[in-house]
Amino acid sequence: MTFQESIIQGIPTALPSKKKPDPNFSHAPKRKDILSIEEKKLAVRNALRYFPKAWHKELANEFFEELQVYGRIYMYRFIPDYEIYARPISEYPAQSQQAAAIMLMIQNNLDPAVAQHPQELITYGGNGAVFQNWAQYLLTMKYLAEMTEEQTLHMYSGHPMGLFPSSKEAPRVVVTNGMMIPNYSKPDDWEKYNALGVTQYGQMTAGSYMYIGPQGIVHGTTITVMNAFRKKLGSAVNPNGKVFLTAGLGGMSGAQPKAGNIAGCITVCAEVNPKAAYKRHEQGWVDELIEDLDKLCERARKAQEKQEIISIAYLGNIVDVWEKFDEENIKVELGSDQTSLHNPWAGGYYPAGLSFVEANEMMANDPEQFKTKVQESLRRQAAAINKHVAKGTYFFDYGNAFLLEASRAGAEVMAQNGIDFRYPSYVQDILGPMCFDYGFGPFRWVCTSGKSEDLEKTDKIAAKVLREIMSSSPAEIQQQMQDNIKWIEEAGKNKLVVGSQARILYADAEGRIKIAQAFNKAIEAGKISAPIVLGRDHHDVSGTDSPFRETSNIYDGSKFTADMAIHNVIGDSFRGATWVSIHNGGGVGWGEVINGGFGMLLDGTTEAARKLQSMLFYDVNNGISRRAWARNDEALFAIKREMERTPGLKVTIPEKVDEDLLNF
Repeated sequence: MTFQESIIQGIPTALPSKKKPDPNFSHAPKRKDILSIEEKKLAVRNALRYFPKAWHKELANEFFEELQVYGRIYMYRFIPDYEIYARPISEYPAQSQQAAAIMLMIQNNLDPAVAQHPQELITYGGNGAVFQNWAQYLLTMKYLAEMTEEQTLHMYSGHPMGLFPSSKEAPRVVVTNGMMIPNYSKPDDWEKYNALGVTQYGQMTAGSYMYIGPQGIVHGTTITVMNAFRKKLGSAVNPNGKVFLTAGLGGMSGAQPKAGNIAGCITVCAEVNPKAAYKRHEQGWVDELIEDLDKLCERARKAQEKQEIISIAYLGNIVDVWEKFDEENIKVELGSDQTSLHNPWAGGYYPAGLSFVEANEMMANDPEQFKTKVQESLRRQAAAINKHVAKGTYFFDYGNAFLLEASRAGAEVMAQNGIDFRYPSYVQDILGPMCFDYGFGPFRWVCTSGKSEDLEKTDKIAAKVLREIMSSSPAEIQQQMQDNIKWIEEAGKNKLVVGSQARILYADAEGRIKIAQAFNKAIEAGKISAPIVLGRDHHDVSGTDSPFRETSNIYDGSKFTADMAIHNVIGDSFRGATWVSIHNGGGVGWGEVINGGFGMLLDGTTEAARKLQSMLFYDVNNGISRRAWARNDEALFAIKREMERTPGLKVTIPEKVDEDLLNF
C-alpha cells in the first residue's frame, strides 16, 4: 500500500500484526499507576471505541497490558509502516492545500529526528504530545485528506471529533489540549485523565503542530544568553571564555549548546539521559561529550584560559556539576536550568544520587520515594547555586518551573519578603522588557516544498526586509533589530534545520507583516516554489498567560488571569488563521499556564495577503495592549507608536498614579 493510500485508509481495514516499541528510539518513561481497576476498564473501553467490534477481544487484552506496562495506551500495533517526516506538500493526498500543510506539520512533529519520544507521539518536554494514541493520528490524517475548504476539523485533546461544515474564511482546524475545569487541573489530574484517554498535554507547539525542532528554542535561548551577558558583563565585554552552566539536552533544552556557541561563550550542559546527549552530539548541536567530573573541570578551565567558544555536554547530573564547580572554584558567569520541571515526577527532572535507569525504576515502582529524592535534589541544587551567586554568578529561571518546584521542595530560593523568588525569570529581566513589551517575539515559517533553496531565499528576503525597517526604526528597538538581522544572515551557516525546512526570528508586528507580504509575493511570482506556513511559538507577546514565565513581568496583579490567551486564539480565528490552538499547560506545567497558537498558509493569493495583514497585526498588538494596560513603559511606548500609524486602532491607556498618594 502506498503512502497516499495508507493516509486515505485511516484506521486499517484489516487488523495489523502486533508491534513492540522499537529499542532504537528514546521512549517515554512508565507513567504513574494511578487508575483503579474500574478506571482501567474504562480506559480500555475508551480505547476500543476507535475499532470494529470484531477486534475488541484481542485488543482489549493488549491495551490493558500496555496500560499496565507503560501507564498509557499508545496502541503500538497501529504505528504506520511508512516513514514519518515532513514530505513536500504535493505528496499529501488532500482536497485542500491548507489541510495538506497541516498534515505536513503534524508529520514533522512526529519525525524521529525531531520528536523526543516518537512512538509515544511525544514531541518534546517529556509529555508534550501531538496525539494520545496512534488511532487518533490515523483518523486525523484521513479527515485532513478528505476535508474541503468549507469544513473545519475540531480536535479535542488529540481526538478528532470530526469534520463540521464551516466556510472558506474559517480555520481548517481548531485544536484544544488539556482544557480542564480549573479545580481538576493538578498534576495528578493529568496523570489520571490522560491515562483514561480523555485529555492530553499538548505542551506549546507539540499539540498545535508548530514545532520546528530545537531551532525554535535555539533562537530564543541565543537572544536570552546574549542579553544576559550584556546585563552581567556590560555591552562592551566579550562573552568568549565565560561559562554558561545549565542542564538538559532534550527536545527543547537540547538547543542550549548551539545557542551558547552562537552567543560566543563556554556552555556546560548536564544531561542524565545518554540517548539524548549522544543524539545532540551526533546532530552537531554540542561539541564535546564528557562523562568524568574531574575531566569536565579540567576541560572547563582550559576553555576559560584559551577564551574558547565551545559547548560541552556532561553525561551526569547537574547537581554534581554545580557542587563540583563550587569546590574547584570554577567561575560561572551565567547559570540556568532547562530540565522539564513542569513535569517533575514523571521524567522531567532526575534526582542526584541515582543513575538514569535507577531513577526510571523508582519513578514507576515507588513514586513517593522518587518524589522525595527529587525534592532532596532540588534543595541541593539550589544550595549550590546560591554559593555561586554569592561569588558573582547571574542566575535566571528559564521558565521551566525550576524555582517554583524548588520552593515547593523547601529550597532556599525565596526573596526576603517571602513572596517573590530571589532570582528572576528570564522574562522578567530580559525577554519581557527588551522584547515582548515592544512586540518582538518568535515568528517562524516552514517552506512546504521541502527544498533548502527555498529556505535560503526566505532568509535573504527576511534579512532585506529587516534592514529596510531598521533604517527608520526608533532607538528603543535598534538592538533587537540588529540581533535578529545578524541571526537570519548567519542562520544557514549555523545549520539549524532539523526536520522541515523551517526558520525563526524575533520580529514585531511590522516586521512579521512585511516579511509575510514579501514571501507571499515571491510565491505568487514563482520565485519560491511552493506555499509557506507561517506560525510562531506560543511563547510570545500575546499567545500565553503564564505568571511564572511569559507574563511574569506583568505587575498589576493580573498575571494569574488568562483572558489574553483566550482573546488571542479567538481573535486570530476570524482574522484568517488556517488553524488555531489553545492549551492548558506548557513549559511551566499543567495548571500553571494557558497558551494559544496559530498556523497560516501563504499561497501567493490576494486572500492570503489580506488575511496575513489582519491576523498578524492583531496577534501581536493584543498582547502589547495588555502589557501597556499593566503600565509597562516599553509596551506603552509601542502601543502609542502603533496607534499613531494605524488609524483603526484605539487602545485604552492607563493613567499613571502618583505613589505619594498611596501612603496609607
